[in-house]
Amino acid sequence: MTKKFKAAIIGPGNIGTDLLMKCLRSDVIEPVWMVGIEESAGIKRAREYGLRVSTDGVDGLVAAFNEAPVDFAFDATSAYVHAENSRKLNKLGVMMIDLTPAAIGPYCVPPVNLDAIMADTPKDNVNMVTCGGQATIPLVASVSRVQPVSYAEIVATVASKSVGMGTRDNIDEFTRTTSAAIAQVGGADEGKAIIIINPAEPPLIMRDTVHCLTKEPADAEAITASVKDMIKEVQTYVPGYRLLNDPIIDGNRVTITVEVEGLGDFLPKYAGNLDIMTAAGLKTAEMIARRKLAAG
Repeated sequence: MTKKFKAAIIGPGNIGTDLLMKCLRSDVIEPVWMVGIEESAGIKRAREYGLRVSTDGVDGLVAAFNEAPVDFAFDATSAYVHAENSRKLNKLGVMMIDLTPAAIGPYCVPPVNLDAIMADTPKDNVNMVTCGGQATIPLVASVSRVQPVSYAEIVATVASKSVGMGTRDNIDEFTRTTSAAIAQVGGADEGKAIIIINPAEPPLIMRDTVHCLTKEPADAEAITASVKDMIKEVQTYVPGYRLLNDPIIDGNRVTITVEVEGLGDFLPKYAGNLDIMTAAGLKTAEMIARRKLAAG
């Protein structure tokens, strides 16, 4: 039987609960703690699944850490409290998977750069960028690994019902963080991110459009093959990640459009923007856990 690494989820809201559903299916990650700041439906649900709970925030987990230690903690709270959460748990040797825009640790898009992040010096905190970043940076990287990209712009369209107050309050952080990660992780010289919050009813599935400018005329055959390979890689943890049509290539301009349908574990299927974040967070923990298992 494969060893399972134990994990805490900080934030018992919709994202934390969806992540719990995914963790319960993992063959290497076992959720053992749900951490909140008050009694809530998410705390109650986690307790019903047999998890230990804290309603005193991370301090409650720290106080009982020796009774139920964890290897990983997923932080699905906010950028404002993440730094303190990370500091307290890193001291106990816990690896932090940051789903907030805090970006204390390096940006992480699992199929693009997780191996590189962990190859040199193991990190105790990685940041999952943003939902738009997780959906589009693999596509930018699939172009830049074929030939240099001078500029990449992404447009993420999400259903209004899938965007909570936390995201609405952090739109500026979304655009800054995603734009920076398009360059740092995606490999473009310059990046730009735009988010559109669509109020249509019924809610629409997340759609993302990526525009890349290559420095030389684009190699259509090689780029199309690279994009399709990357789509398959992301589909290993987000099955509803779909290319809507072959890349449109005109001179040095490349346009790629995808949609992201969630699994519907806890969140509605149209909320692919939230699903891809929880799936990428779990994928990151699983990849790190398997590296540790392989290392003995």
